[in-house]
Amino acid sequence: MTRTLTILGIESSCDDTAAAVVRQVDSTLPEVLSSIVFGQSELHNAYGGVVPEIAARAHAEKLDICVRQALDASRQKLNELDAIAVTAGPGLIGGVMSGVMCAKGISAATGLPLVGVNHLAGHALTPRLTDGISYPYLILLVSGGHCQYLIARGPDDFTRLGGTIDDAPGEAFDKTARLLGLPQPGGPAVQAEAAFGDPKRFRFPRPMLDRPDCNLSFSGLKTALMRMRDQVAAPKGGLTRQDRADLCAGFQAAVVDVLAAKTRRAISLYLLENPATPTLAVAGGVAANTAIRSKLETVCTEMGAFFTAPPLQLCTDNAAMIAYAGLERFKAGASDGMDLTARPRWPLDLNSPSMLGSGRKGAKA
Repeated sequence: MTRTLTILGIESSCDDTAAAVVRQVDSTLPEVLSSIVFGQSELHNAYGGVVPEIAARAHAEKLDICVRQALDASRQKLNELDAIAVTAGPGLIGGVMSGVMCAKGISAATGLPLVGVNHLAGHALTPRLTDGISYPYLILLVSGGHCQYLIARGPDDFTRLGGTIDDAPGEAFDKTARLLGLPQPGGPAVQAEAAFGDPKRFRFPRPMLDRPDCNLSFSGLKTALMRMRDQVAAPKGGLTRQDRADLCAGFQAAVVDVLAAKTRRAISLYLLENPATPTLAVAGGVAANTAIRSKLETVCTEMGAFFTAPPLQLCTDNAAMIAYAGLERFKAGASDGMDLTARPRWPLDLNSPSMLGSGRKGAKA
Protein backbone atom coordinates (compact mmCIF):
# COMPACT_ATOMS: atom_id res chain seq x y z
CA MET A 1 0.00 0.00 0.00
CA THR A 2 1.41 3.37 -1.03
CA ARG A 3 2.28 5.71 1.82
CA THR A 4 2.66 9.42 1.12
CA LEU A 5 3.94 11.84 3.75
CA THR A 6 3.80 15.62 3.32
CA ILE A 7 5.59 17.68 5.97
CA LEU A 8 5.76 21.41 6.66
CA GLY A 9 9.17 22.48 7.97
CA ILE A 10 9.99 25.64 9.94
CA GLU A 11 13.53 26.94 10.56
CA SER A 12 14.57 29.99 12.60
CA SER A 13 17.73 29.04 14.48
CA CYS A 14 19.91 31.97 13.39
CA ASP A 15 19.25 34.80 10.94
CA ASP A 16 17.22 33.08 8.22
CA THR A 17 13.46 32.71 8.56
CA ALA A 18 12.45 29.70 6.48
CA ALA A 19 9.50 27.43 5.73
CA ALA A 20 9.22 24.57 3.27
CA VAL A 21 7.01 21.66 2.27
CA VAL A 22 8.55 18.25 1.48
CA ARG A 23 6.75 15.15 0.22
CA GLN A 24 7.86 11.53 0.00
CA VAL A 25 5.97 8.65 -1.59
CA ASP A 26 7.00 5.32 -0.02
CA SER A 27 10.82 5.18 -0.19
CA THR A 28 11.27 7.17 -3.38
CA LEU A 29 13.48 10.25 -3.48
CA PRO A 30 11.68 13.05 -1.59
CA GLU A 31 10.38 16.09 -3.45
CA VAL A 32 10.79 19.65 -2.22
CA LEU A 33 7.42 21.18 -3.08
CA SER A 34 8.44 24.63 -1.85
CA SER A 35 11.27 26.34 0.03
CA ILE A 36 10.99 29.94 1.18
CA VAL A 37 13.84 31.77 2.95
CA PHE A 38 13.76 35.33 4.27
CA GLY A 39 17.30 36.55 5.00
CA GLN A 40 18.19 39.26 7.50
CA SER A 41 21.56 40.45 6.22
CA GLU A 42 20.45 44.04 5.84
CA LEU A 43 19.35 44.13 9.50
CA HIS A 44 22.74 43.02 10.84
CA ASN A 45 25.27 44.49 8.39
CA ALA A 46 25.95 47.56 10.51
CA TYR A 47 26.91 45.41 13.51
CA GLY A 48 29.42 43.10 11.83
CA GLY A 49 27.50 39.99 12.79
CA VAL A 50 24.12 38.63 13.86
CA VAL A 51 22.45 40.47 16.77
CA PRO A 52 20.28 37.87 18.58
CA GLU A 53 17.56 40.29 19.72
CA ILE A 54 17.14 41.77 16.24
CA ALA A 55 17.07 38.28 14.70
CA ALA A 56 14.40 37.05 17.13
CA ARG A 57 12.17 40.05 16.46
CA ALA A 58 12.50 39.61 12.70
CA HIS A 59 11.57 35.92 12.99
CA ALA A 60 8.46 36.75 14.97
CA GLU A 61 7.41 39.25 12.30
CA LYS A 62 8.08 36.99 9.30
CA LEU A 63 7.30 33.42 10.33
CA ASP A 64 3.57 33.46 9.57
CA ILE A 65 4.20 35.15 6.21
CA CYS A 66 6.92 32.63 5.38
CA VAL A 67 4.68 29.66 6.23
CA ARG A 68 1.84 31.04 4.12
CA GLN A 69 4.14 31.55 1.14
CA ALA A 70 5.53 28.02 1.49
CA LEU A 71 2.02 26.54 1.56
CA ASP A 72 0.91 28.64 -1.40
CA ALA A 73 4.00 27.73 -3.45
CA SER A 74 3.49 24.03 -2.72
CA ARG A 75 -0.24 24.25 -3.48
CA GLN A 76 -0.96 22.50 -0.20
CA LYS A 77 -3.43 23.36 2.53
CA LEU A 78 -2.87 22.73 6.20
CA ASN A 79 -5.42 19.93 6.26
CA GLU A 80 -3.46 18.14 3.52
CA LEU A 81 -0.31 17.89 5.63
CA ASP A 82 0.72 14.95 7.79
CA ALA A 83 2.88 16.76 10.35
CA ILE A 84 4.80 19.93 11.21
CA ALA A 85 8.57 19.77 11.75
CA VAL A 86 10.36 22.62 13.49
CA THR A 87 13.92 23.37 14.54
CA ALA A 88 13.95 23.01 18.32
CA GLY A 89 17.69 23.72 18.67
CA PRO A 90 20.54 24.33 18.78
CA GLY A 91 20.72 28.01 17.91
CA LEU A 92 20.04 31.52 19.11
CA ILE A 93 17.40 30.89 21.73
CA GLY A 94 15.12 33.80 20.76
CA GLY A 95 14.92 32.63 17.17
CA VAL A 96 14.46 28.97 18.09
CA MET A 97 11.65 29.92 20.49
CA SER A 98 9.92 31.93 17.76
CA GLY A 99 9.85 28.94 15.43
CA VAL A 100 8.78 26.46 18.11
CA MET A 101 5.92 28.68 19.27
CA CYS A 102 4.76 29.21 15.68
CA ALA A 103 4.76 25.45 15.07
CA LYS A 104 2.94 24.79 18.34
CA GLY A 105 0.26 27.31 17.39
CA ILE A 106 -0.34 25.64 14.04
CA SER A 107 -0.35 22.21 15.66
CA ALA A 108 -2.84 23.28 18.34
CA ALA A 109 -5.15 24.87 15.76
CA THR A 110 -5.09 21.98 13.29
CA GLY A 111 -4.36 18.89 15.37
CA LEU A 112 -1.35 18.07 13.19
CA PRO A 113 1.46 16.13 14.90
CA LEU A 114 4.49 18.17 15.99
CA VAL A 115 8.04 16.94 15.40
CA GLY A 116 11.01 18.71 16.95
CA VAL A 117 14.19 18.57 14.86
CA ASN A 118 17.83 19.10 15.73
CA HIS A 119 19.11 21.77 13.34
CA LEU A 120 22.37 19.86 12.93
CA ALA A 121 20.46 16.71 12.00
CA GLY A 122 18.73 18.75 9.32
CA HIS A 123 22.10 19.50 7.73
CA ALA A 124 23.39 15.97 8.30
CA LEU A 125 20.36 14.35 6.63
CA THR A 126 20.23 16.73 3.65
CA PRO A 127 22.27 14.33 1.44
CA ARG A 128 19.52 11.75 1.91
CA LEU A 129 16.97 14.34 0.81
CA THR A 130 18.94 15.30 -2.31
CA ASP A 131 20.72 12.06 -3.25
CA GLY A 132 18.99 9.28 -1.33
CA ILE A 133 22.26 7.91 0.06
CA SER A 134 22.07 4.94 2.40
CA TYR A 135 23.13 4.56 6.02
CA PRO A 136 25.77 4.39 7.32
CA TYR A 137 27.59 7.33 5.74
CA LEU A 138 30.26 9.74 6.89
CA ILE A 139 29.11 13.33 7.18
CA LEU A 140 31.33 16.39 7.50
CA LEU A 141 29.05 19.00 9.02
CA VAL A 142 30.83 22.29 8.42
CA SER A 143 29.04 25.57 9.07
CA GLY A 144 29.23 28.93 10.82
CA GLY A 145 28.95 27.45 14.28
CA HIS A 146 29.87 23.79 13.90
CA CYS A 147 32.45 21.49 12.39
CA GLN A 148 32.13 17.76 13.08
CA TYR A 149 32.84 14.40 11.50
CA LEU A 150 29.93 12.06 12.19
CA ILE A 151 28.93 8.59 11.15
CA ALA A 152 25.20 8.75 10.43
CA ARG A 153 23.38 5.47 11.07
CA GLY A 154 19.83 6.80 11.37
CA PRO A 155 17.82 10.00 11.84
CA ASP A 156 18.65 10.03 15.58
CA ASP A 157 21.80 7.90 15.54
CA PHE A 158 25.12 9.70 15.10
CA THR A 159 28.65 8.89 16.26
CA ARG A 160 31.13 11.75 16.36
CA LEU A 161 34.67 10.98 15.20
CA GLY A 162 36.02 14.46 15.84
CA GLY A 163 35.39 18.15 15.45
CA THR A 164 36.62 21.64 16.18
CA ILE A 165 37.92 22.45 19.64
CA ASP A 166 37.36 26.19 19.14
CA ASP A 167 36.15 28.24 16.15
CA ALA A 168 34.18 26.55 13.41
CA PRO A 169 35.39 27.25 9.84
CA GLY A 170 32.43 29.48 9.06
CA GLU A 171 33.12 31.53 12.17
CA ALA A 172 36.77 31.82 11.16
CA PHE A 173 35.75 32.97 7.66
CA ASP A 174 33.44 35.60 9.20
CA LYS A 175 36.16 36.90 11.51
CA THR A 176 38.65 36.99 8.65
CA ALA A 177 36.22 39.06 6.58
CA ARG A 178 35.78 41.52 9.44
CA LEU A 179 39.54 41.82 9.92
CA LEU A 180 39.97 42.63 6.22
CA GLY A 181 36.98 44.96 5.90
CA LEU A 182 34.94 42.55 3.76
CA PRO A 183 31.15 42.23 3.97
CA GLN A 184 29.25 39.55 5.87
CA PRO A 185 28.67 36.66 5.58
CA GLY A 186 32.39 36.16 5.41
CA GLY A 187 32.58 32.86 3.57
CA PRO A 188 31.44 34.05 0.12
CA ALA A 189 33.35 37.32 0.50
CA VAL A 190 36.65 35.63 1.37
CA GLN A 191 36.21 33.05 -1.39
CA ALA A 192 35.58 35.80 -3.95
CA GLU A 193 38.74 37.68 -2.91
CA ALA A 194 40.81 34.49 -2.76
CA ALA A 195 40.12 33.84 -6.44
CA PHE A 196 42.43 36.76 -7.29
CA GLY A 197 45.12 36.00 -4.71
CA ASP A 198 48.36 34.05 -4.39
CA PRO A 199 47.90 31.35 -1.72
CA LYS A 200 51.68 30.93 -1.34
CA ARG A 201 52.60 34.53 -0.55
CA PHE A 202 51.79 34.23 3.16
CA ARG A 203 52.69 31.15 5.22
CA PHE A 204 49.70 30.19 7.33
CA PRO A 205 49.90 27.41 9.92
CA ARG A 206 48.05 24.11 9.49
CA PRO A 207 46.84 23.55 13.07
CA MET A 208 46.70 20.10 14.71
CA LEU A 209 47.99 18.13 11.74
CA ASP A 210 50.56 16.62 14.11
CA ARG A 211 47.76 14.92 16.07
CA PRO A 212 46.51 11.54 14.84
CA ASP A 213 42.83 12.26 15.53
CA CYS A 214 39.98 13.94 13.67
CA ASN A 215 39.86 17.09 15.80
CA LEU A 216 40.44 20.52 14.32
CA SER A 217 41.26 24.08 15.36
CA PHE A 218 40.74 27.26 13.37
CA SER A 219 41.18 30.01 15.96
CA GLY A 220 44.92 30.19 15.37
CA LEU A 221 44.42 30.83 11.66
CA LYS A 222 42.41 33.93 12.46
CA THR A 223 45.16 35.17 14.82
CA ALA A 224 47.83 34.46 12.23
CA LEU A 225 45.90 36.42 9.62
CA MET A 226 45.53 39.41 11.95
CA ARG A 227 49.29 39.50 12.57
CA MET A 228 50.12 39.16 8.88
CA ARG A 229 47.65 41.93 8.05
CA ASP A 230 49.25 44.27 10.57
CA GLN A 231 52.78 43.48 9.40
CA VAL A 232 51.86 44.27 5.79
CA ALA A 233 49.70 47.30 6.52
CA ALA A 234 51.94 49.08 9.06
CA PRO A 235 54.74 50.27 6.72
CA LYS A 236 52.35 51.69 4.11
CA GLY A 237 49.34 52.67 6.17
CA GLY A 238 46.93 50.08 4.83
CA LEU A 239 46.37 47.11 2.54
CA THR A 240 46.31 47.08 -1.22
CA ARG A 241 43.61 45.10 -3.03
CA GLN A 242 46.28 42.50 -3.90
CA ASP A 243 47.40 42.26 -0.27
CA ARG A 244 43.86 41.49 0.78
CA ALA A 245 43.36 38.94 -2.00
CA ASP A 246 46.62 37.17 -1.10
CA LEU A 247 45.68 37.05 2.59
CA CYS A 248 42.29 35.56 1.70
CA ALA A 249 43.89 33.01 -0.64
CA GLY A 250 46.43 31.93 1.96
CA PHE A 251 43.82 31.65 4.69
CA GLN A 252 41.44 29.64 2.51
CA ALA A 253 44.24 27.32 1.37
CA ALA A 254 45.11 26.58 5.00
CA VAL A 255 41.49 25.72 5.83
CA VAL A 256 41.26 23.48 2.77
CA ASP A 257 44.49 21.64 3.64
CA VAL A 258 43.45 21.04 7.24
CA LEU A 259 40.02 19.75 6.24
CA ALA A 260 41.54 17.49 3.59
CA ALA A 261 44.04 15.92 6.01
CA LYS A 262 41.49 15.38 8.77
CA THR A 263 38.96 14.03 6.27
CA ARG A 264 41.45 11.35 5.20
CA ARG A 265 41.69 10.25 8.82
CA ALA A 266 37.93 10.29 9.31
CA ILE A 267 37.36 8.21 6.16
CA SER A 268 39.94 5.67 7.37
CA LEU A 269 38.01 5.21 10.64
CA TYR A 270 34.67 5.07 8.84
CA LEU A 271 35.91 2.40 6.41
CA LEU A 272 36.57 0.08 9.36
CA GLU A 273 32.78 -0.42 9.46
CA ASN A 274 32.90 -1.91 5.96
CA PRO A 275 29.97 0.11 4.57
CA ALA A 276 28.40 -1.36 1.44
CA THR A 277 28.76 1.95 -0.40
CA PRO A 278 31.40 4.12 1.29
CA THR A 279 30.14 7.69 1.14
CA LEU A 280 31.35 11.05 2.41
CA ALA A 281 28.69 13.75 2.48
CA VAL A 282 29.51 17.39 3.18
CA ALA A 283 26.79 19.69 4.45
CA GLY A 284 26.39 23.07 6.14
CA GLY A 285 27.01 26.61 4.96
CA VAL A 286 30.76 26.22 4.42
CA ALA A 287 30.02 23.28 2.11
CA ALA A 288 29.13 25.96 -0.44
CA ASN A 289 32.84 26.83 -0.72
CA THR A 290 33.95 25.48 -4.09
CA ALA A 291 37.63 25.10 -3.12
CA ILE A 292 36.69 22.95 -0.13
CA ARG A 293 34.28 20.85 -2.21
CA SER A 294 36.85 20.26 -4.94
CA LYS A 295 39.60 19.19 -2.53
CA LEU A 296 37.36 16.83 -0.55
CA GLU A 297 36.10 15.26 -3.77
CA THR A 298 39.73 14.55 -4.70
CA VAL A 299 40.34 12.98 -1.27
CA CYS A 300 37.33 10.70 -1.74
CA THR A 301 38.51 9.61 -5.18
CA GLU A 302 41.92 8.72 -3.74
CA MET A 303 40.35 6.70 -0.90
CA GLY A 304 37.64 4.91 -2.88
CA ALA A 305 34.66 6.70 -1.36
CA PHE A 306 31.73 8.34 -3.09
CA PHE A 307 31.50 12.10 -2.54
CA THR A 308 28.28 14.06 -2.37
CA ALA A 309 27.28 17.57 -1.33
CA PRO A 310 23.85 19.22 -1.50
CA PRO A 311 23.06 21.94 -4.03
CA LEU A 312 24.32 25.30 -2.85
CA GLN A 313 20.85 26.56 -1.89
CA LEU A 314 20.44 23.62 0.49
CA CYS A 315 23.85 24.07 2.14
CA THR A 316 22.89 27.24 3.99
CA ASP A 317 20.04 27.31 6.52
CA ASN A 318 16.70 26.33 5.01
CA ALA A 319 13.48 24.63 6.07
CA ALA A 320 13.47 21.87 3.44
CA MET A 321 16.15 20.07 5.43
CA ILE A 322 14.08 20.47 8.61
CA ALA A 323 10.97 19.15 6.89
CA TYR A 324 12.87 16.12 5.63
CA ALA A 325 14.57 15.40 8.97
CA GLY A 326 11.14 15.65 10.59
CA LEU A 327 9.74 13.31 7.94
CA GLU A 328 12.37 10.68 8.78
CA ARG A 329 11.67 10.98 12.51
CA PHE A 330 7.89 10.90 11.98
CA LYS A 331 8.14 7.86 9.72
CA ALA A 332 10.08 6.13 12.52
CA GLY A 333 7.24 6.86 14.95
CA ALA A 334 8.64 9.95 16.70
CA SER A 335 6.57 13.00 17.61
CA ASP A 336 6.50 15.66 20.30
CA GLY A 337 3.85 17.25 22.49
CA MET A 338 3.18 20.82 23.52
CA ASP A 339 5.96 20.48 26.07
CA LEU A 340 8.54 20.65 23.25
CA THR A 341 11.17 23.12 24.40
CA ALA A 342 13.62 25.35 22.54
CA ARG A 343 17.22 24.34 23.19
CA PRO A 344 20.24 26.63 22.68
CA ARG A 345 22.52 23.57 22.81
CA TRP A 346 21.83 20.11 21.49
CA PRO A 347 24.70 17.81 20.41
CA LEU A 348 23.96 15.12 17.84
CA ASP A 349 26.12 12.51 19.57
CA LEU A 350 24.80 12.33 23.12
CA ASN A 351 27.27 9.63 24.17
CA SER A 352 30.55 11.40 23.40
CA PRO A 353 32.00 13.95 25.82
CA SER A 354 31.54 17.62 25.00
CA MET A 355 34.33 19.14 22.92
CA LEU A 356 33.61 22.79 23.68
CA GLY A 357 32.56 22.53 27.30
CA SER A 358 29.12 22.63 28.84
CA GLY A 359 27.20 24.51 31.48
CA ARG A 360 23.70 24.86 32.79
CA LYS A 361 22.36 24.87 29.23
CA GLY A 362 24.08 21.62 28.30
CA ALA A 363 26.89 20.55 26.00
CA LYS A 364 27.77 22.89 23.16
CA ALA A 365 28.94 20.18 20.77
